[in-house]
Amino acid sequence: MSSTTLSTILFLAFVAATLAITVWASRQTKTAADYYAGGRSFSGVQNGLAIGGDYMSAASFLGIAGIIALSGYDGFLYSIGFLVAWLVALLLVAELMRNSGKFTMADVLAFRMSPRPVRTAAGTSTIVVSIFYLLAQMVGAGALVGLLLGVTSEAGKIWTIVAVGALMIVYVVFGGMKGTTWVQIVKAVLLMTGAALVTVLVLAKFGFNLSGLLGQAAATSGPKANPDQFLIPGLKYGTEAQGLAGKIDLISLGLALVLGTAGLPHILIRFYTVPTAKDARKSVMWGIGIIGTFYLLTLVLGFGAAAIVGREEIIAQDPGGNTAAPLLALRIGEEIFGSVGGTILLAFIGAVAFATILAVVAGLTLASSSSFAHDLYAHVFRRGQASERQEVVVARISALVIGAIAIGLSILAQNQNVAFLVALAFAVAASGNLPAILYSLFWKRFNTTGAVSAIYGGLLSALVLVIFSPVVSGGAASLFKDVDFSWFPLSNPGIVSIPFGFLCGYLGTIMSKEYNASKYAEIEVRSLTGVGAEKAVKH
Repeated sequence: MSSTTLSTILFLAFVAATLAITVWASRQTKTAADYYAGGRSFSGVQNGLAIGGDYMSAASFLGIAGIIALSGYDGFLYSIGFLVAWLVALLLVAELMRNSGKFTMADVLAFRMSPRPVRTAAGTSTIVVSIFYLLAQMVGAGALVGLLLGVTSEAGKIWTIVAVGALMIVYVVFGGMKGTTWVQIVKAVLLMTGAALVTVLVLAKFGFNLSGLLGQAAATSGPKANPDQFLIPGLKYGTEAQGLAGKIDLISLGLALVLGTAGLPHILIRFYTVPTAKDARKSVMWGIGIIGTFYLLTLVLGFGAAAIVGREEIIAQDPGGNTAAPLLALRIGEEIFGSVGGTILLAFIGAVAFATILAVVAGLTLASSSSFAHDLYAHVFRRGQASERQEVVVARISALVIGAIAIGLSILAQNQNVAFLVALAFAVAASGNLPAILYSLFWKRFNTTGAVSAIYGGLLSALVLVIFSPVVSGGAASLFKDVDFSWFPLSNPGIVSIPFGFLCGYLGTIMSKEYNASKYAEIEVRSLTGVGAEKAVKH
């Protein structure tokens, strides 16, 4: 049996199983709380697995392995950034958000402020960040199918993106949070199993000697003139050609990765699916354990691909390096188990990667459609007069629209590395959402003008800087290669847009006289102790 046939069978089996979960969940989804938060019925362990499944995206499995294989040490900084980011989420927002909100990030921000402008800003930001993140997943889907099913034409990859987008829409429209969460739990188990298996096989090949693996990776994929440069900083960022801009770009990337997680809407809504604050803490701890282990595995996957597959073969298959992990699975499987073993391992890893993409895009689409229905439609357009049934209907319709937008933009971004695209999403989240969330939870003086200024200021500055960066024009890997309007020299805008978001929030606050001391006192007690959290759920 060929790898194409086996991959197709495994993938279809996963799709069938997850569609069955979705059908079951659709029958359990009767209220808005069911659709948005899975009825708050998940335990800390279940939600921890789902958080891991939501966070360990195609960018993690495909993109990071690829960028390490192509850029060595500089690529591994993505793994470190994603992992450290969880400490920020745990210490600053996880339990506080769960205690203070109901369904979305805007519930926390609007609690002590004028709700309509704040919900409009938060809903807009949520949708923009989610679409950025969706781009990475859909691009990963196109690259993966090109390898597994032998689809090499542009039209074939485009149809793949469309098919993944259609599946994602089905999960969200019919399954809601309950169906999406169970898909993410299944996917987390499969992904950890697949990554651990390939990691053990790679280490076994090198006698469990990490130094030997790194040395071979440098010899095979490092610069011919100086292979050791593969294992030290400067291969991707801070090269002589880039000069100071490259070093600043690296700092900007680190800021975006470390601060972005706490502002990602599809991660924030996961804290609302548990019944108590204790379960919220437990779910984050489980999430950290799963995610931390996984990102350590990406070190072996990335350098293993560099050592065993080689830079040239990886780039030949996909210019962004997104197929490095599947290629590694094929090669190591063939070396240890023969051609049949390589075929089976490639098929399994490919199916796991498909599962990864489908689960994450479902979570992202759910976050953005929920925000549109709950924040924009119910509280801004209908001024709080919409019924729960109307909210859920609008959420399902908006999932269709957001899915279609993501599909269209993903087709344009096919040649970008997916880890890089996610870093942009992190920068946008850290610039717009994070300042508003932290100010709202910890600054007594914070008000409506400050919240709106922080969100729009950070969001717009990040988007403008990305548009006028080498990511969009002027480079070989840009979206528009034939024109150059890139006056901003950095690939990631975080070092400018994140401080600018905090500054806008500060200036907006001090320029307005609005201040509600009693509401701040109430949200402070609720966020720190959980007292009143049930009230937030019920009203």
